[in-house]
Amino acid sequence: MRRWGTALAAIVLASAGLAATVTTANAATPPATTANTDRDPIWGSGTDAPCDPIWGSGDKTAEPTNYRPLENIRAGQHACFDRLVFDVRGTGDQPIGYRVGYVNELRQDGSGDLIKVGGGAILEVRAAAPSYDPETGGATYQGRAGQPLPGVNLTGFKTFKDARFGSSFEGDTQIGLGVRARLPFRVTQTANHLIVDVAHSWTATR
Repeated sequence: MRRWGTALAAIVLASAGLAATVTTANAATPPATTANTDRDPIWGSGTDAPCDPIWGSGDKTAEPTNYRPLENIRAGQHACFDRLVFDVRGTGDQPIGYRVGYVNELRQDGSGDLIKVGGGAILEVRAAAPSYDPETGGATYQGRAGQPLPGVNLTGFKTFKDARFGSSFEGDTQIGLGVRARLPFRVTQTANHLIVDVAHSWTATR
């Protein structure tokens, strides 16, 4: 994703040198929260989307058409999968680019530093949504390199074990998602949300 488009990358790189690893601490950002499946329509009832091993565990990608700021990351549970949602600013009329796949270790974009991620496997998520506004340089998401995602509590999750902020570099936000094992996953979008679902197992649908 770092080579998606020279024009867009140039805009991002010009944003006051903030395309490094950490967002500034003094920007106003809505707190990240664990999703409530009964109140947030993006989560549904928790029983309306059975897992399907046909998702597979191979890399999944989509090219970006624009870079829109990341505002929040949330996690929640369904009957047969755990879900991570990236809330991106905008009306949702332009797809959000992404690259999601399993890696042996998480290396921070830019520096190459190793970031430790708990769990039996690491799913690296790169979203074409920087944690700052490319136009103003102001921080929009308070992720810090190597630290857990703000407000995301994974206690009691069946599949998710850890979630670490990697960096926001050249327009991409990098996340390391620690999961129980190398399990099937899917990536979908709705409105201004990028959604990553990881199944609880390869066989069970509930």
